[in-house]
Amino acid sequence: MKDIFDKILNRMGPLGTHADDAHGYYTFPKLEGPIGPRMKFNGKTRLNWSLNNYLGLADHTEVRKADADAAAEFGMAYPMGARMMSGNSKYHEQLERDLASFIDKPEVILLNYGYQGVVSAIDALVDRHDVIVYDAESHACIIDGVRLHMGKRFVYAHNNIESLEQQLQRATRLVKDTDGAILVITEGVFGMSGSQGKLKEIIELKEKYNFRLFVDDAHGFGTMGKTGAGTGEEQECQDGIDIYFSTFAKSMAGIGAFIGSEPNIIKFMRYNLRSQIYAKALPMPMTVGAIKRLELIRTRPELKENLWKIVHALQNGLREAGFNIGVTTTPVTPVLLDGTIPEATHLILDLRENYDIFCSIVVYPVVPKGVIMLRLIPTAVHSLADVEETINAFKAIKEKLDRGEYKSETLASFAGLSNSN
Repeated sequence: MKDIFDKILNRMGPLGTHADDAHGYYTFPKLEGPIGPRMKFNGKTRLNWSLNNYLGLADHTEVRKADADAAAEFGMAYPMGARMMSGNSKYHEQLERDLASFIDKPEVILLNYGYQGVVSAIDALVDRHDVIVYDAESHACIIDGVRLHMGKRFVYAHNNIESLEQQLQRATRLVKDTDGAILVITEGVFGMSGSQGKLKEIIELKEKYNFRLFVDDAHGFGTMGKTGAGTGEEQECQDGIDIYFSTFAKSMAGIGAFIGSEPNIIKFMRYNLRSQIYAKALPMPMTVGAIKRLELIRTRPELKENLWKIVHALQNGLREAGFNIGVTTTPVTPVLLDGTIPEATHLILDLRENYDIFCSIVVYPVVPKGVIMLRLIPTAVHSLADVEETINAFKAIKEKLDRGEYKSETLASFAGLSNSN
Protein backbone atom coordinates (compact mmCIF):
# COMPACT_ATOMS: atom_id res chain seq x y z
CA MET A 1 0.00 0.00 0.00
CA LYS A 2 1.29 3.45 -0.90
CA ASP A 3 1.32 6.53 1.30
CA ILE A 4 -0.89 9.26 -0.14
CA PHE A 5 1.78 11.91 0.46
CA ASP A 6 4.28 9.88 -1.59
CA LYS A 7 1.78 9.67 -4.44
CA ILE A 8 1.22 13.43 -4.34
CA LEU A 9 4.92 14.20 -4.48
CA ASN A 10 5.22 12.09 -7.62
CA ARG A 11 2.47 14.01 -9.43
CA MET A 12 3.11 17.67 -8.76
CA GLY A 13 1.39 18.73 -11.99
CA PRO A 14 2.67 20.70 -14.99
CA LEU A 15 3.10 23.91 -12.98
CA GLY A 16 4.11 22.40 -9.66
CA THR A 17 6.93 20.51 -11.37
CA HIS A 18 8.72 23.84 -11.87
CA ALA A 19 7.86 25.26 -8.44
CA ASP A 20 11.41 25.31 -7.09
CA ASP A 21 12.67 27.46 -9.98
CA ALA A 22 9.55 29.56 -10.52
CA HIS A 23 8.15 30.32 -7.07
CA GLY A 24 8.28 33.98 -6.11
CA TYR A 25 9.20 35.21 -9.57
CA TYR A 26 7.27 33.49 -12.37
CA THR A 27 4.63 32.12 -10.00
CA PHE A 28 3.36 33.72 -6.79
CA PRO A 29 5.14 37.05 -7.48
CA LYS A 30 4.67 39.87 -4.97
CA LEU A 31 3.45 43.16 -6.41
CA GLU A 32 3.74 45.94 -3.84
CA GLY A 33 2.53 49.51 -3.40
CA PRO A 34 -0.75 51.22 -4.37
CA ILE A 35 -2.69 49.24 -6.99
CA GLY A 36 -2.22 50.83 -10.40
CA PRO A 37 -0.19 50.89 -13.60
CA ARG A 38 3.11 51.31 -11.73
CA MET A 39 3.86 48.91 -8.88
CA LYS A 40 6.99 47.52 -7.28
CA PHE A 41 8.20 44.02 -8.07
CA ASN A 42 11.52 42.52 -6.99
CA GLY A 43 12.66 45.88 -5.61
CA LYS A 44 11.96 47.99 -8.73
CA THR A 45 9.00 49.92 -10.07
CA ARG A 46 7.44 48.21 -13.09
CA LEU A 47 4.79 49.13 -15.62
CA ASN A 48 2.06 46.66 -14.68
CA TRP A 49 -0.35 45.05 -17.18
CA SER A 50 -1.32 42.09 -15.03
CA LEU A 51 -4.31 43.18 -12.89
CA ASN A 52 -7.98 42.83 -13.83
CA ASN A 53 -8.58 46.33 -12.48
CA TYR A 54 -10.40 47.32 -15.67
CA LEU A 55 -12.04 50.54 -14.52
CA GLY A 56 -9.30 51.59 -12.10
CA LEU A 57 -11.57 51.29 -9.06
CA ALA A 58 -9.08 49.40 -6.87
CA ASP A 59 -7.34 52.58 -5.73
CA HIS A 60 -10.15 55.06 -6.47
CA THR A 61 -10.45 57.62 -3.66
CA GLU A 62 -14.23 57.25 -3.28
CA VAL A 63 -13.97 53.47 -3.21
CA ARG A 64 -11.21 53.46 -0.61
CA LYS A 65 -13.21 55.87 1.55
CA ALA A 66 -16.33 53.70 1.31
CA ASP A 67 -14.32 50.61 2.23
CA ALA A 68 -12.61 52.38 5.15
CA ASP A 69 -15.82 53.94 6.50
CA ALA A 70 -17.63 50.59 6.39
CA ALA A 71 -14.71 48.83 8.10
CA ALA A 72 -14.64 51.51 10.81
CA GLU A 73 -18.40 51.23 11.40
CA PHE A 74 -18.89 47.47 11.17
CA GLY A 75 -15.45 45.83 11.42
CA MET A 76 -14.59 42.82 9.27
CA ALA A 77 -16.66 40.28 11.21
CA TYR A 78 -20.13 41.76 10.68
CA PRO A 79 -22.47 40.09 9.84
CA MET A 80 -21.72 36.85 11.65
CA GLY A 81 -23.03 33.63 10.13
CA ALA A 82 -24.51 32.53 6.83
CA ARG A 83 -27.17 34.82 5.36
CA MET A 84 -29.94 32.24 5.75
CA MET A 85 -29.39 31.96 9.50
CA SER A 86 -27.97 35.18 10.96
CA GLY A 87 -25.86 36.93 8.31
CA ASN A 88 -28.36 38.94 6.28
CA SER A 89 -28.53 42.75 6.23
CA LYS A 90 -30.27 45.59 4.46
CA TYR A 91 -27.01 46.35 2.64
CA HIS A 92 -26.78 42.85 1.17
CA GLU A 93 -30.36 43.19 -0.06
CA GLN A 94 -29.74 46.70 -1.41
CA LEU A 95 -26.74 45.48 -3.39
CA GLU A 96 -28.83 42.68 -4.89
CA ARG A 97 -31.56 45.13 -5.96
CA ASP A 98 -29.02 47.54 -7.44
CA LEU A 99 -27.31 44.79 -9.40
CA ALA A 100 -30.61 43.40 -10.71
CA SER A 101 -31.60 46.84 -11.97
CA PHE A 102 -28.25 47.39 -13.63
CA ILE A 103 -28.11 44.08 -15.53
CA ASP A 104 -31.84 44.17 -16.32
CA LYS A 105 -32.73 40.93 -14.56
CA PRO A 106 -35.72 40.56 -12.22
CA GLU A 107 -33.68 39.40 -9.23
CA VAL A 108 -30.11 38.74 -8.11
CA ILE A 109 -28.50 36.55 -5.47
CA LEU A 110 -25.24 37.72 -3.93
CA LEU A 111 -22.34 35.24 -3.72
CA ASN A 112 -19.31 35.23 -1.43
CA TYR A 113 -16.86 34.26 -4.20
CA GLY A 114 -17.13 33.82 -7.93
CA TYR A 115 -15.31 30.52 -8.28
CA GLN A 116 -17.21 28.66 -5.57
CA GLY A 117 -20.43 30.38 -6.65
CA VAL A 118 -20.26 28.99 -10.19
CA VAL A 119 -19.35 25.50 -8.98
CA SER A 120 -22.22 25.53 -6.50
CA ALA A 121 -24.73 27.01 -8.97
CA ILE A 122 -24.07 24.30 -11.54
CA ASP A 123 -24.36 21.65 -8.83
CA ALA A 124 -27.72 23.07 -7.71
CA LEU A 125 -29.23 23.62 -11.15
CA VAL A 126 -28.88 20.12 -12.57
CA ASP A 127 -29.61 16.59 -11.39
CA ARG A 128 -28.37 13.23 -12.68
CA HIS A 129 -31.02 13.12 -15.41
CA ASP A 130 -29.95 16.45 -16.93
CA VAL A 131 -27.31 17.11 -19.59
CA ILE A 132 -24.77 19.94 -19.55
CA VAL A 133 -23.39 21.24 -22.86
CA TYR A 134 -20.43 23.59 -22.41
CA ASP A 135 -17.76 25.46 -24.36
CA ALA A 136 -14.37 23.74 -24.58
CA GLU A 137 -12.52 26.87 -23.39
CA SER A 138 -14.69 27.47 -20.33
CA HIS A 139 -13.03 28.81 -17.18
CA ALA A 140 -11.79 26.38 -14.54
CA CYS A 141 -14.74 27.17 -12.24
CA ILE A 142 -17.14 25.94 -14.94
CA ILE A 143 -15.03 22.85 -15.61
CA ASP A 144 -14.99 21.99 -11.91
CA GLY A 145 -18.75 22.54 -11.64
CA VAL A 146 -19.32 20.28 -14.64
CA ARG A 147 -17.09 17.59 -13.11
CA LEU A 148 -19.38 17.46 -10.07
CA HIS A 149 -22.36 16.73 -12.32
CA MET A 150 -23.55 13.14 -11.93
CA GLY A 151 -25.25 13.09 -15.32
CA LYS A 152 -24.00 13.42 -18.89
CA ARG A 153 -21.98 16.38 -20.10
CA PHE A 154 -21.03 17.17 -23.68
CA VAL A 155 -18.36 19.67 -24.71
CA TYR A 156 -18.50 21.65 -27.95
CA ALA A 157 -15.60 23.21 -29.86
CA HIS A 158 -14.85 26.75 -28.73
CA ASN A 159 -17.37 29.24 -30.12
CA ASN A 160 -18.35 26.74 -32.82
CA ILE A 161 -22.11 26.92 -33.30
CA GLU A 162 -22.17 23.88 -35.61
CA SER A 163 -20.42 21.83 -32.93
CA LEU A 164 -22.80 23.17 -30.29
CA GLU A 165 -25.79 22.14 -32.38
CA GLN A 166 -24.38 18.63 -32.79
CA GLN A 167 -24.05 18.33 -29.02
CA LEU A 168 -27.54 19.73 -28.51
CA GLN A 169 -28.88 17.05 -30.82
CA ARG A 170 -27.12 14.38 -28.74
CA ALA A 171 -28.38 15.92 -25.53
CA THR A 172 -31.96 16.19 -26.84
CA ARG A 173 -32.06 12.51 -27.79
CA LEU A 174 -30.74 11.56 -24.38
CA VAL A 175 -33.12 13.60 -22.22
CA LYS A 176 -36.17 12.33 -24.08
CA ASP A 177 -35.66 8.98 -22.38
CA THR A 178 -34.63 10.26 -18.94
CA ASP A 179 -37.11 13.06 -18.17
CA GLY A 180 -34.10 15.35 -18.06
CA ALA A 181 -33.34 18.89 -19.22
CA ILE A 182 -30.44 20.68 -20.92
CA LEU A 183 -28.20 23.44 -19.56
CA VAL A 184 -25.81 25.22 -21.96
CA ILE A 185 -22.85 27.01 -20.37
CA THR A 186 -20.54 29.53 -22.00
CA GLU A 187 -18.72 32.77 -21.20
CA GLY A 188 -19.48 36.34 -22.21
CA VAL A 189 -15.78 37.17 -22.58
CA PHE A 190 -13.17 34.43 -22.59
CA GLY A 191 -10.40 35.53 -20.27
CA MET A 192 -7.44 34.16 -22.23
CA SER A 193 -8.32 34.86 -25.88
CA GLY A 194 -10.49 37.93 -25.31
CA SER A 195 -13.07 36.54 -27.72
CA GLN A 196 -16.75 37.06 -27.01
CA GLY A 197 -19.03 34.08 -26.59
CA LYS A 198 -21.48 33.83 -29.47
CA LEU A 199 -24.40 34.53 -27.18
CA LYS A 200 -26.81 35.80 -29.81
CA GLU A 201 -26.28 32.78 -32.03
CA ILE A 202 -26.58 30.40 -29.09
CA ILE A 203 -29.85 32.03 -28.04
CA GLU A 204 -31.20 31.69 -31.59
CA LEU A 205 -30.83 27.90 -31.23
CA LYS A 206 -33.58 28.00 -28.60
CA GLU A 207 -36.01 28.11 -31.52
CA LYS A 208 -34.94 24.53 -32.38
CA TYR A 209 -33.86 23.09 -29.03
CA ASN A 210 -35.20 23.28 -25.49
CA PHE A 211 -32.40 24.44 -23.18
CA ARG A 212 -31.48 27.13 -20.67
CA LEU A 213 -28.37 29.30 -21.02
CA PHE A 214 -25.88 30.03 -18.23
CA VAL A 215 -23.36 32.80 -19.03
CA ASP A 216 -20.22 33.52 -17.00
CA ASP A 217 -19.56 37.20 -17.79
CA ALA A 218 -16.72 37.84 -15.34
CA HIS A 219 -14.68 39.84 -17.87
CA GLY A 220 -17.69 41.42 -19.60
CA PHE A 221 -19.45 43.03 -16.65
CA GLY A 222 -18.38 46.68 -16.43
CA THR A 223 -16.43 46.60 -19.69
CA MET A 224 -18.92 45.57 -22.38
CA GLY A 225 -22.19 47.10 -23.54
CA LYS A 226 -23.41 50.67 -23.74
CA THR A 227 -23.76 51.04 -19.98
CA GLY A 228 -21.25 48.37 -18.96
CA ALA A 229 -23.99 45.86 -18.12
CA GLY A 230 -22.08 43.15 -19.93
CA THR A 231 -21.73 41.10 -23.07
CA GLY A 232 -25.45 40.39 -23.30
CA GLU A 233 -26.03 44.14 -23.51
CA GLU A 234 -23.18 44.42 -26.04
CA GLN A 235 -24.82 41.81 -28.27
CA GLU A 236 -28.36 43.05 -27.54
CA CYS A 237 -29.51 39.69 -26.25
CA GLN A 238 -29.55 40.05 -22.45
CA ASP A 239 -33.14 38.78 -22.30
CA GLY A 240 -32.06 35.44 -23.77
CA ILE A 241 -29.54 34.77 -20.98
CA ASP A 242 -31.40 32.67 -18.43
CA ILE A 243 -28.71 32.68 -15.73
CA TYR A 244 -26.28 35.61 -15.73
CA PHE A 245 -23.19 35.38 -13.54
CA SER A 246 -20.41 37.83 -12.83
CA THR A 247 -17.78 38.45 -10.20
CA PHE A 248 -16.67 41.53 -8.26
CA ALA A 249 -13.02 40.53 -8.78
CA LYS A 250 -12.63 42.26 -12.15
CA SER A 251 -14.33 45.60 -12.94
CA MET A 252 -15.61 45.96 -9.38
CA ALA A 253 -12.09 45.48 -7.93
CA GLY A 254 -13.36 43.63 -4.90
CA ILE A 255 -14.46 40.27 -3.55
CA GLY A 256 -17.80 38.59 -4.16
CA ALA A 257 -20.05 37.75 -7.10
CA PHE A 258 -23.70 37.49 -8.12
CA ILE A 259 -26.21 35.63 -10.27
CA GLY A 260 -29.21 37.23 -11.96
CA SER A 261 -32.26 35.30 -13.18
CA GLU A 262 -36.02 34.86 -12.83
CA PRO A 263 -37.50 35.38 -9.32
CA ASN A 264 -38.36 31.71 -8.82
CA ILE A 265 -34.89 30.58 -9.90
CA ILE A 266 -33.24 33.04 -7.51
CA LYS A 267 -35.55 31.83 -4.74
CA PHE A 268 -34.47 28.27 -5.52
CA MET A 269 -30.82 29.28 -5.37
CA ARG A 270 -31.21 31.06 -2.03
CA TYR A 271 -32.34 27.79 -0.49
CA ASN A 272 -30.16 25.35 -2.44
CA LEU A 273 -26.74 26.92 -3.13
CA ARG A 274 -24.63 24.98 -0.66
CA SER A 275 -21.66 27.36 -0.96
CA GLN A 276 -23.89 30.15 0.38
CA ILE A 277 -26.10 28.26 2.83
CA TYR A 278 -23.10 26.83 4.66
CA ALA A 279 -20.71 29.78 4.43
CA LYS A 280 -20.41 33.07 6.27
CA ALA A 281 -22.03 36.05 4.55
CA LEU A 282 -19.96 38.56 2.61
CA PRO A 283 -18.42 40.95 5.20
CA MET A 284 -20.02 44.37 5.45
CA PRO A 285 -17.05 46.39 4.14
CA MET A 286 -17.07 44.24 0.97
CA THR A 287 -20.82 44.66 0.63
CA VAL A 288 -21.00 48.41 1.25
CA GLY A 289 -17.88 48.88 -0.85
CA ALA A 290 -19.53 47.00 -3.73
CA ILE A 291 -22.53 49.34 -3.56
CA LYS A 292 -20.17 52.30 -4.05
CA ARG A 293 -18.32 50.55 -6.88
CA LEU A 294 -21.56 49.83 -8.72
CA GLU A 295 -22.67 53.44 -8.22
CA LEU A 296 -19.47 54.64 -9.91
CA ILE A 297 -19.88 52.22 -12.81
CA ARG A 298 -23.43 53.49 -13.34
CA THR A 299 -22.73 57.22 -12.96
CA ARG A 300 -19.20 57.67 -14.31
CA PRO A 301 -19.25 56.59 -17.99
CA GLU A 302 -15.83 58.19 -18.41
CA LEU A 303 -14.33 55.20 -16.57
CA LYS A 304 -15.32 52.81 -19.34
CA GLU A 305 -14.52 55.42 -21.99
CA ASN A 306 -10.98 55.77 -20.63
CA LEU A 307 -10.60 51.99 -20.57
CA TRP A 308 -11.55 51.65 -24.22
CA LYS A 309 -9.28 54.53 -25.24
CA ILE A 310 -6.36 52.53 -23.85
CA VAL A 311 -7.69 49.25 -25.28
CA HIS A 312 -7.89 50.65 -28.80
CA ALA A 313 -4.46 52.33 -28.57
CA LEU A 314 -2.81 49.16 -27.24
CA GLN A 315 -4.43 46.68 -29.58
CA ASN A 316 -4.17 48.84 -32.71
CA GLY A 317 -0.54 49.65 -31.89
CA LEU A 318 0.35 45.99 -31.41
CA ARG A 319 -1.34 44.98 -34.67
CA GLU A 320 0.40 47.78 -36.57
CA ALA A 321 3.71 46.58 -35.13
CA GLY A 322 3.05 43.12 -36.57
CA PHE A 323 2.04 41.28 -33.41
CA ASN A 324 -0.52 38.49 -33.38
CA ILE A 325 -3.18 39.34 -30.79
CA GLY A 326 -5.62 36.71 -31.93
CA VAL A 327 -9.33 37.42 -32.28
CA THR A 328 -9.94 39.61 -29.23
CA THR A 329 -12.83 42.07 -29.40
CA THR A 330 -12.64 42.92 -25.71
CA PRO A 331 -10.11 44.53 -23.34
CA VAL A 332 -8.31 41.20 -22.81
CA THR A 333 -5.18 41.47 -24.98
CA PRO A 334 -3.17 38.31 -25.68
CA VAL A 335 0.14 38.62 -27.54
CA LEU A 336 1.02 35.31 -29.18
CA LEU A 337 4.65 34.43 -29.90
CA ASP A 338 6.43 31.28 -31.06
CA GLY A 339 8.79 29.77 -28.52
CA THR A 340 9.54 27.11 -25.93
CA ILE A 341 8.99 27.24 -22.18
CA PRO A 342 12.70 27.96 -21.49
CA GLU A 343 12.59 30.78 -24.03
CA ALA A 344 9.44 32.08 -22.36
CA THR A 345 11.13 32.23 -18.95
CA HIS A 346 14.11 34.12 -20.36
CA LEU A 347 11.89 36.49 -22.32
CA ILE A 348 9.73 37.38 -19.32
CA LEU A 349 12.81 37.83 -17.13
CA ASP A 350 14.30 40.23 -19.70
CA LEU A 351 11.00 42.08 -19.99
CA ARG A 352 10.75 42.57 -16.24
CA GLU A 353 14.36 43.24 -15.35
CA ASN A 354 15.60 45.24 -18.33
CA TYR A 355 12.42 46.89 -19.63
CA ASP A 356 10.57 47.21 -16.29
CA ILE A 357 7.35 45.78 -17.68
CA PHE A 358 5.31 43.25 -15.70
CA CYS A 359 2.68 41.16 -17.47
CA SER A 360 1.33 37.65 -17.13
CA ILE A 361 2.88 34.81 -19.11
CA VAL A 362 0.89 31.79 -20.27
CA VAL A 363 2.54 28.61 -21.55
CA TYR A 364 1.67 24.96 -22.13
CA PRO A 365 -0.62 23.30 -21.06
CA VAL A 366 -2.89 26.38 -21.08
CA VAL A 367 -1.80 27.14 -24.66
CA PRO A 368 -0.38 24.64 -27.20
CA LYS A 369 3.27 23.60 -27.09
CA GLY A 370 5.51 26.05 -28.92
CA VAL A 371 3.29 29.05 -28.10
CA ILE A 372 4.10 31.83 -25.64
CA MET A 373 1.21 34.06 -24.63
CA LEU A 374 1.84 37.40 -22.97
CA ARG A 375 -1.50 38.50 -21.54
CA LEU A 376 -2.06 42.23 -21.14
CA ILE A 377 -4.97 43.74 -19.22
CA PRO A 378 -5.42 47.44 -20.10
CA THR A 379 -7.21 49.61 -17.56
CA ALA A 380 -8.81 53.02 -17.36
CA VAL A 381 -5.85 54.34 -15.36
CA HIS A 382 -3.15 53.40 -17.88
CA SER A 383 -1.88 56.19 -20.14
CA LEU A 384 -1.06 56.47 -23.82
CA ALA A 385 2.58 56.88 -22.79
CA ASP A 386 2.34 53.49 -21.04
CA VAL A 387 1.06 52.00 -24.28
CA GLU A 388 3.90 53.46 -26.35
CA GLU A 389 6.53 52.28 -23.85
CA THR A 390 5.10 48.77 -23.89
CA ILE A 391 4.89 48.43 -27.66
CA ASN A 392 8.51 49.58 -28.02
CA ALA A 393 9.63 47.03 -25.42
CA PHE A 394 7.66 44.27 -27.13
CA LYS A 395 9.30 45.09 -30.45
CA ALA A 396 12.71 44.68 -28.82
CA ILE A 397 11.98 41.35 -27.14
CA LYS A 398 10.36 40.02 -30.33
CA GLU A 399 13.56 40.75 -32.25
CA LYS A 400 15.61 38.96 -29.57
CA LEU A 401 13.25 35.97 -29.64
CA ASP A 402 13.45 35.74 -33.43
CA ARG A 403 17.28 35.89 -33.28
CA GLY A 404 17.32 33.01 -30.80
CA GLU A 405 18.79 35.04 -27.95
CA TYR A 406 16.50 33.44 -25.39
CA LYS A 407 17.57 29.87 -26.18
CA SER A 408 19.48 28.33 -23.28
CA GLU A 409 19.62 25.16 -21.24
CA THR A 410 19.52 27.00 -17.93
CA LEU A 411 17.76 30.06 -16.59
CA ALA A 412 19.65 33.22 -17.51
CA SER A 413 20.86 35.43 -14.68
CA PHE A 414 19.62 38.99 -14.46
CA ALA A 415 23.12 40.29 -15.05
CA GLY A 416 23.48 38.23 -18.20
CA LEU A 417 20.77 40.07 -20.06
CA SER A 418 21.68 43.32 -21.74
CA ASN A 419 19.53 46.40 -21.41
CA SER A 420 18.31 47.33 -24.87
CA ASN A 421 16.32 50.40 -23.88
